[in-house]
Amino acid sequence: MSEERAGRDGGASGSKNPKGADDNAADATRGVPSGKPTGKRPARRRSEDAASSAGKAVSSGKLDVDAGKAGKATQGTKPRKENIFKRLRRFLREVMAELRKVIWPNRKQMITYTSVVLVFLAFMVTFIGLLDLAVIQGVTWLFD
Repeated sequence: MSEERAGRDGGASGSKNPKGADDNAADATRGVPSGKPTGKRPARRRSEDAASSAGKAVSSGKLDVDAGKAGKATQGTKPRKENIFKRLRRFLREVMAELRKVIWPNRKQMITYTSVVLVFLAFMVTFIGLLDLAVIQGVTWLFD
């Protein structure tokens, strides 16, 4: 699936640029915004992820020298649970952010997809109905 996405989005792994440079980097040097995510985390987020993974390594019982040092400093403190309303608000905000990322089908695509589903459904109903009739006829012939 990621290979299909890479091909559709311009190929992050299989770049068509002969020099091997990333297409996004080339667009940035020309001043043209690509509009595509780079797939790289910002530096601030990487440091937060490293800190949280160090805490997880201690709680999972893994032996890690760096994680052990970080765990001793925070061993006595418990993470505070957020207010239920704050958590609900954050959840709804994240849901809305994910819904903005969705590529919604246009009217033509929706009609096409719906007709394909309805045709397939009609075919399967007919097929299973005929198979059911054949089994009923076979059973009545065998035991009658």
